[in-house]
Amino acid sequence: MSIKRITASFVYTLDDDKPIRNGYVEYDEAEGTIISTGECEPGECVEPGALVPGFVNAHCHVELSHLHGKFRKGTGMAGFIDQINELRDWAGREVKQQLVRKWMDKMWEDGVSAMADISNDDSSFDIKKEHPMYVRTFLEVFGSEPEMCKGVMTEVTELKRVADAAGIDAAPTPHSCYTMSPQLLSASAAAGLESGYLSYHSQESQEEEDLLLTGSGAMYENRKRSGMSTPPVTGESSLKYFIARLAEAKSAPYDEHILLVHNVCLQQSDIDAAKKVMKNVYFAICPLSNIFIHNALPPIDLMRKNGLAIALGTDSLSSNDDLDIVKELVCLRENFPHVPMKELLVWSSLNGARFLGKDDRLGSLSVGKCPGIVRIMNVDDEGNVTAESRSVRVR
Repeated sequence: MSIKRITASFVYTLDDDKPIRNGYVEYDEAEGTIISTGECEPGECVEPGALVPGFVNAHCHVELSHLHGKFRKGTGMAGFIDQINELRDWAGREVKQQLVRKWMDKMWEDGVSAMADISNDDSSFDIKKEHPMYVRTFLEVFGSEPEMCKGVMTEVTELKRVADAAGIDAAPTPHSCYTMSPQLLSASAAAGLESGYLSYHSQESQEEEDLLLTGSGAMYENRKRSGMSTPPVTGESSLKYFIARLAEAKSAPYDEHILLVHNVCLQQSDIDAAKKVMKNVYFAICPLSNIFIHNALPPIDLMRKNGLAIALGTDSLSSNDDLDIVKELVCLRENFPHVPMKELLVWSSLNGARFLGKDDRLGSLSVGKCPGIVRIMNVDDEGNVTAESRSVRVR
């Protein structure tokens, strides 16, 4: 075994409440297994920055990387959907694959060790099966008309067969309340639950909420103008509607790992409803994407007050300028400076690893794990990220 020792002004193992100041990490150079961590010896040379475990991007659409820089900001969700419909098919398969590889490589070099990724086709599969990053792929489905349900489920079942043949962990998952008939939402949720993992775009915008609460607003008008059916007006939040559709797929409680993505309009009654039936629920946030589309952020303080398992994602390059987890951390630090850096790092690594069921190897600099080791440069005197921070993979 060849043991390598690296040092930093701060070492965030995530096993302790505070970082190790002037600390070290020792690891097996061949396998990347963490051997030990601790304080440096007096007089030992200490490198600048902070050492942290490899990141887990808890929500991404890497196959949309060909949309980088093409979308207008601040259009709201209805306007964003219009742009998706207009632009998502501009590139051919070869271009899409080249850009998927480029951005997955960049994420890896920046320190992302694992990802929960959304796919609507198989254009990313060849890259994923060869890449060192672990990826669980959620095969997302759409279909606003009830009669589309059978055909859509047949298509996604075939896509899963292709993913299985490539050796990729993948299963169907629903997209959101506003792009699916009640029947398709339940059918795709059932398929996701069967796999043990489900991802769902939840409460991303007030437009989504208005659709379910009152049958009004920009998204309602967008759907009707396009000749699409809309979900039933329930007078309840979109998350509660999702829970009701889950019950049509399988009786509660749900022990499967469920990821609710975005959560911008999350309220206390929604949290209570989710915790009542979901025993392994995680709440992914994508702050820069939320600002990009509608200049809003999730209710972080409410989420922390309720002890929710928060995970951090980037969303796609259609709604973000980068797929950089450190930039997401900087955004959170600037908007919620009272949240400790260690807690933010738990969101960026350990909770995502837990959702993916990979926390036995990923998510913390714990002895025996192989999480990847990342150095964040340009932290402040307390080990917090700054506007100048950047990350680089060490191992």
